[in-house]
Amino acid sequence: MTSSATHRAIDAVWRIESARLIAGLTRIVRDVAVAEDLAQDALVAALEQWPESGIPENPGAWLMATAKRRGIDALRRRVVLERKRELIGRELEILQQLDQPDLAAQVEDVQDDVLRLIFMTCHPVLSREARVALTLRLLGCLSTPEIARAFLVSEGTVAQRIVRAKRTCRLRSPVATSWPSVSLRSSR
Repeated sequence: MTSSATHRAIDAVWRIESARLIAGLTRIVRDVAVAEDLAQDALVAALEQWPESGIPENPGAWLMATAKRRGIDALRRRVVLERKRELIGRELEILQQLDQPDLAAQVEDVQDDVLRLIFMTCHPVLSREARVALTLRLLGCLSTPEIARAFLVSEGTVAQRIVRAKRTCRLRSPVATSWPSVSLRSSR
């Protein structure tokens, strides 16, 4: 089938299936505008894929499945974004409760991700051994066995130090440059 014939077939399929597709998607997402966007995204996917792979046996079902997958992806992105907003809101609330507005300014000043990682791995809340092990692991790109040989301890000991250090960093404020003295664990 030629490209122009495929495009004519896609146009015919769209004319037949678009109303049913948008109606079904509206029932699922409960928003006509979102349903139309998802249907259009499925049409674009068909225009990109069908000229190469051919028109599927059931093009309406293909369009619906593609639109549903895109809708699920959009929903997942929205959920992740909401979680991040909540986390940022909690961080700001903690900063305000600590009455340290300059702390937020300090965080904004550090723009380099590697520099943030250095500050995080060398934070005084971690034990000296954990700081060294975590720094060697994350910044020095050394393996756990290499770090264990350098410390003259077992691999399990070094692995545990690294895991505990990472857990401590995660339980503290996700802002790696400057942690408040209060653990987030107590606010949950």
